[in-house]
Amino acid sequence: MPQFTTYDGTRLAYWMRGEGEPLVVLPGGPMRDQAYLGDLGGLTAHRTLIVLDPRGTGDSAVPADPHSYRCDRQVADIEALRAHLGLERIDLLGHSGSANLATVYAAAHPARVRSLVLVTPGGRAVGCGVTDEEWDKAAEVFAGRPWYAEARAALDALDPDTPARQAAPVVLPFAYGRWDEAARAHAAAADEQTNWEAAAAFYAPGAFDPEATRAALRDFDAPVLVLAGEYDGGPTPAKAAAIAACFPHAELVVQAGAGHFPWVDDAGAFRRPVAAFLDPAVRTVTVDGVRLAYRVTGPEGAPPVVLVHGRGEDGTTWAEVAAELAVDRRVYALDLRGHGLSDHPGRYGFGLFRDDIGGFLKALGLAGATVVGHSMGGAAVYLLAQREPDLIGRLVLEDTPVFFPLDPPRGPVAPPEEPPGFDWTLVGAVDAELNDPDPAWRDDLPAITAPTLLVGGGERSHLPQDQVAWMAGRIPGARHVTIDTGHLIHTERPAEFLALIREFGV
Repeated sequence: MPQFTTYDGTRLAYWMRGEGEPLVVLPGGPMRDQAYLGDLGGLTAHRTLIVLDPRGTGDSAVPADPHSYRCDRQVADIEALRAHLGLERIDLLGHSGSANLATVYAAAHPARVRSLVLVTPGGRAVGCGVTDEEWDKAAEVFAGRPWYAEARAALDALDPDTPARQAAPVVLPFAYGRWDEAARAHAAAADEQTNWEAAAAFYAPGAFDPEATRAALRDFDAPVLVLAGEYDGGPTPAKAAAIAACFPHAELVVQAGAGHFPWVDDAGAFRRPVAAFLDPAVRTVTVDGVRLAYRVTGPEGAPPVVLVHGRGEDGTTWAEVAAELAVDRRVYALDLRGHGLSDHPGRYGFGLFRDDIGGFLKALGLAGATVVGHSMGGAAVYLLAQREPDLIGRLVLEDTPVFFPLDPPRGPVAPPEEPPGFDWTLVGAVDAELNDPDPAWRDDLPAITAPTLLVGGGERSHLPQDQVAWMAGRIPGARHVTIDTGHLIHTERPAEFLALIREFGV
């Protein structure tokens, strides 16, 4: 692993994992080596993680001065790493205790931080530490678990002066959303991965000046993501909100069902909001409690176009189309729930997709936009056009199913061996509605008032093209065109698709 020499001559090691722009990662503990972070729930698919072994942990050297373990003195280590990497500004992630270090670094070197992610953060740096009473109260969320009574008795037996090393095994069952085999294995490694002497020194008197840090952060311009676990006692979601409030441009995400190590509890639920936050091309909006990711391109103030993908895809499927439209349109490419970087809430159906799209248009002030929908996304869009016709200015439906019952009906489908890039549970929910759809979804097609273009994929499509033609006849004034290429028209014949929708007025 690579190493560098920090300000006092100590050799520090760091690890590089993944692909993409660098993300500097500070392990928590405090003073735990980087191994427990793993790939941070698959975040390595989006960023190159540069994970520091703090001084005196893992493969980093023990410093000559043990007082240098103090949090504020380690700020110089982060600055030395940044200089060693040759980065003018860094994206910085701190977990747990090291979120204090990341916060103090941001206050001391605001111009060096491009973005800041604080995961289940310690809040002592800004005077938002968790009291014992708050932690004990939060632990009661596990009261119904089979292990709770024994673990709670051991917790209550701890003396306030119990050394952290002895207290850790008692506390750790309460640090995970599920105390299952994976959590137990993760927790079991904590003792050998932690420099306990250094951990005590990390919080030594003088480590923090909360008032000065909060004052410095009032002018902090970089975006901040604070991610809390719903079941975490340190910080509780309320305390995490107080930490977020110390930054001018902070977003709080509370991961449902998670504890202090959210990537262990649910890797995808952790990865998606962090990856979306770190990607400058991605924005998010919350609709009825579901965070929806989207990409926006094109000149501000230009006529808006919203692109809605099909099942199993995400907004990136429109990349070529979006780039061409963005010459003179403001283009929004949405990730539907259960897809891409949007939340995977576990609840799916055409009505929910419809309501998400409607909420998205309203939240962003896009009433009257042109909406282009493909396949499943197109079906959700025309359901919205039936219910709220004023929301959609022009409507393009690309090889979109008509809600006739499937014959034969689709049965259960086993998930693929490799995890798909979307929530597989939606397949069963969507297929059930295709097998037995609400008849009103067909009957209400005449309620669509937006000028409508239907583009069918021809004989090579798996959708019955006579049904697409029937739908065109039911929507007042609709135009029906076939591009004989199959179901994926906008990806396989983008030039023809673009020419057609441009001629339609998109």
